[in-house]
Amino acid sequence: MNYLEFEKPLAEIEGKATELRAMAAANPETDVAKEAAALDQKAQKLLVDLYKNLSPWRKCQVARHPDRPHCKEYVDTLFDEFTSLAGDRGFAEDEAVIGGLARLNGRAVVVIGQEKGHDTQSRLRRNFGMARPEGYRKAIRLMDVAHRFGLPVITLVDTPGAYPGKGAEERGQAEAIARCTQKCLSLGVPLVSVIIGEGGSGGAVAFATANRIAMLEHSVYSVISPEGCASILWKDAEKMREAAEALRLTAQDLKKLDVIDRIIPEPLGGAQRDRDAMIKGVGAALNAMLDELDGKDAATLKHERRQKFLNMGAKGLSA
Repeated sequence: MNYLEFEKPLAEIEGKATELRAMAAANPETDVAKEAAALDQKAQKLLVDLYKNLSPWRKCQVARHPDRPHCKEYVDTLFDEFTSLAGDRGFAEDEAVIGGLARLNGRAVVVIGQEKGHDTQSRLRRNFGMARPEGYRKAIRLMDVAHRFGLPVITLVDTPGAYPGKGAEERGQAEAIARCTQKCLSLGVPLVSVIIGEGGSGGAVAFATANRIAMLEHSVYSVISPEGCASILWKDAEKMREAAEALRLTAQDLKKLDVIDRIIPEPLGGAQRDRDAMIKGVGAALNAMLDELDGKDAATLKHERRQKFLNMGAKGLSA
């Protein structure tokens, strides 16, 4: 288990309980059941206290936790008959974006998601979930396939933002993001999106311009990272806590603002503490959102999606 900075007291207690049980395993005559149970109880209470009222910055830390389920895990677990479709038919394959045809509870869909990777090697290969222009053009191609065959589109968003490198800019990063967002708005099929970790900048909006948007309880969604915002406004990245407060990037704030439609509860301690339960919860939310859109024609889907985004900003947190 990887522990976050604010979870250090919890790490100490759970570590002591683990040591006691290891001691008992090595020496069967040692009876530590009561002590270990007391530590477990203390750890559980502390976990409840820590996660009872997380600050926006702590939610950012949880959303970035390396042990959270990533896109590939959701795809492998929730979807049957997944057939990956690679490349943008123009430049290259972008491994930061996973996409293809699949079935969700027997329903044929197109699924597209951003994958960060789970270890050093896979994170480098996936570019930490930061897509290049070819990744967005690949997503556009897959949405065209969905539109042509009348398949709902599911997007799983988890990115700190689009890749800002020189090569990406030379190949038209901004245009690719804009065209991907435009494609989302013009789709005549249901489009549902879930922010499973970070939803950063236009790199997230290009995948999440959907009829229905859900967020995990401790995920974040904002126009810029707290560190980037602090660097611009205060010339000091260490003011990220203040920036996180000001950005209103939590699922709870965004639900009040009608930017998202639903919040998917996470297990106590975050998605990383019960990955199976979290994946099951996302699957249930996806099915529910698709059921809400069943039977709607292309014109209605486009109009409702467009109107949803035109209405954003009309409601404030004080309303």
